[in-house]
Amino acid sequence: MRFLLVEDNAPLATAVVDRLSLDGHVVDHAADLETAKDFSATTSYDMILLDIMLPDGDGSHFLAHQRRKQSRTPIIVLTARSEVSDRISLLDLGADDYMVKPIDFAELEARCRAVMRRRGGDVSNQKVLGKLRFDSGTGVLNIRGLDIQLRTRELRLFEVFINAPGKIFSKSALVDRLFSYDDDVSENAIEVYVGRLRKHLSGSDVGIVTVRGLGYKLEQS
Repeated sequence: MRFLLVEDNAPLATAVVDRLSLDGHVVDHAADLETAKDFSATTSYDMILLDIMLPDGDGSHFLAHQRRKQSRTPIIVLTARSEVSDRISLLDLGADDYMVKPIDFAELEARCRAVMRRRGGDVSNQKVLGKLRFDSGTGVLNIRGLDIQLRTRELRLFEVFINAPGKIFSKSALVDRLFSYDDDVSENAIEVYVGRLRKHLSGSDVGIVTVRGLGYKLEQS
């Protein structure tokens, strides 16, 4: 997934970025609301992690702005405010969930998965397509009873495909989903990871198809 982290506490931001990056996610960090607005205006995110107390204003204003413009991007609020009334107000503004600081990183990841499941109408981390079963929580593909553990980049790329089977993704769109602005990569990197996934999927009835001139899509044969 590609995250936008809006957090002015540098040590906390670094810790969150490092933890999510270790799991293969892409994280863009904004230390203030103005930067967050610039990022969100030019980039499509799977999830926004939003601090409330920021140097140039209240994060709840950013939350309200996102919902006024009909943005459906899930938003988890990270807040030091523990009053029930504050949490109710944030949820009513459109937050999908909230966490009170200090943050437990394992819980943060679990809450992100839960929010994505709810948005997708899923009740578990399991997705089934044809004879393939995928667990996004463990990163394990099961094909005809054989478990295959995906590596981090493979996992994040496969998540993009399995969450939208049949949808065509261009190489540039996949680069945006897998790599941050600071990563010096070319679209050839996508070809490498697609090739690896194709090998893993070779024993199933599901494959990644090249759509000439457009990109790739996941489909069942």
